[in-house]
Amino acid sequence: MVRVKGANAYHLTKAAAWAMTNGVRLELAEQGTLVTAVHLGLADTDMAAGWPVDKITPSDLADAALDGVEAGSAEVLADQWSRDVKSRLPLTPEEFNTEMDRAMAALTAT
Repeated sequence: MVRVKGANAYHLTKAAAWAMTNGVRLELAEQGTLVTAVHLGLADTDMAAGWPVDKITPSDLADAALDGVEAGSAEVLADQWSRDVKSRLPLTPEEFNTEMDRAMAALTAT
């Protein structure tokens, strides 16, 4: 997990939502229902206002989500952060944590 004090519970809920989305997709596939998961790092909203980093705009996020649904995608990685995190999932936990620590340090460097 990324070592941002107090953030791990939030990250756990994202992981649970991802697993739930994958499960619901399997459950509803037989009836032809598309379930598209949308993943992002930070959007420029009140929730992320305290993070002085680049964020996706809400309108760009909505466009990415709608484009994904229109394309029939099972998953939308809406920003570079979500693409980077996804690319690190095959790593060992130690490698993953090291890479995420580096990414967080780079993200928050001013």
